Amino acid sequence: MRIAHFCDSHPGRSDGVATSVATTVSLLRAAGHEVQLYQPAPLLRGRGEPCGVRSVPVPGRNIRVGVPRFSGMRPVPHLVHVHTPGPVGIGGLRYAQVHEVPVVMTWHTDLLAYSAHFMEIQFGAVHAAQRLELGWTMRDYLRLARSGTERRARLLQLGQEFMDRTAVVIAPSAKTAAGLSEFERLPPVWTVPTSIQLAECPLGRPELRRSLRIPEAAPVVLAVGRATKEKDPALLLAAFARLLRTLPGARLVMVGVKQNRLNVIRLSRQFGVAHAVRLVRPVPHSRMAAYYRMADVLAFASTTDTQGLVMIEAEAAGLPVVLADAALAARPGGATGRLSTTPDADSFAAALARVLTDPDLHREVAEAGRAAADAYSAEHYLDHLLAAYDFARTGQATAQGATSAAQAAAGAGRAAAAVTVIPPTAAASSDFPT
Repeated sequence: MRIAHFCDSHPGRSDGVATSVATTVSLLRAAGHEVQLYQPAPLLRGRGEPCGVRSVPVPGRNIRVGVPRFSGMRPVPHLVHVHTPGPVGIGGLRYAQVHEVPVVMTWHTDLLAYSAHFMEIQFGAVHAAQRLELGWTMRDYLRLARSGTERRARLLQLGQEFMDRTAVVIAPSAKTAAGLSEFERLPPVWTVPTSIQLAECPLGRPELRRSLRIPEAAPVVLAVGRATKEKDPALLLAAFARLLRTLPGARLVMVGVKQNRLNVIRLSRQFGVAHAVRLVRPVPHSRMAAYYRMADVLAFASTTDTQGLVMIEAEAAGLPVVLADAALAARPGGATGRLSTTPDADSFAAALARVLTDPDLHREVAEAGRAAADAYSAEHYLDHLLAAYDFARTGQATAQGATSAAQAAAGAGRAAAAVTVIPPTAAASSDFPT
């Protein structure tokens, strides 16, 4: 099959979208499919991908804005897969419409939640409305500048345009699939989580701990990803401050902190934990396995993520996960849910303390996560993805694809039913499901 992928996150960017797209393209090519990958590339220098889109960097941000021109694309793909609603993704939608090619779209980002934190979403919405010729008036555009219901209504209208031009929408989690119900009309929704493979890294646990000035016996909480406001670093640091009252020797390692770094330092001092926090800038994905091995638990504070790839990576490495978003507790391939709490500092800290101080619970959580990661292999992910592609092209899945999709849905249902939520008043007594 010839598939064209359109993504506004440039290669190597430390976000889940770029990682998911890179994984997907690699798996498709290894399986013998012809893949055209359209992503932002440097404006003047050579492009790593033959289909790289010339782009310009945004000063002070790890973002490149694509300047796409797709009129000369050859040969025409059998299917277009859009990953983002930016200039490159919109270009893919328009190209597919002109050439009557079916579109699959993955809803990677909760734009409604992120719009409160990133002004570029409003600017992007203006560009999208113009390129898609929605006929908005100046009043409509001005409503994007107003927080609350008016902005939300405009973004929902824009999202509806994407849905109306799509044959299949892929939700990377059951949480994301449920959130799509806000749209008035939906194409068929397939829940297909991404399977992430961790590269081996020779860096050992003692060596990495020494480089971070962390004693070998210290309990280490790991957080991976941006520390911008929508990821809620304030909740993470507040919970860690409470954890230090129970485990004064604990350390918090935050990997991927580049944007908002000064604010994280300020918050660390405000909560009185600066001495126990280690901030690490984004590291190559090939080194992440070493960080997961170095830690004792992964803390996931964000409630705006659609999937949380770092949790899948941590579980594959055998690291227990505690998260503050019960809606993401369902594991791909898992019969039990992740250990989750309500998003408040007391509950989050109590759950982290339990995992760090109870060897049996630590082992149970780690084993359940690793088993789920092993069960949802790259092959399973590719089967589900290709089934969605077949459905987009023909209106019906192959027998193998239908079976894979049914198994995936059943697994997600079992996991959702087994989610553990630790409420504020019962955080010390809730049991992890076995």
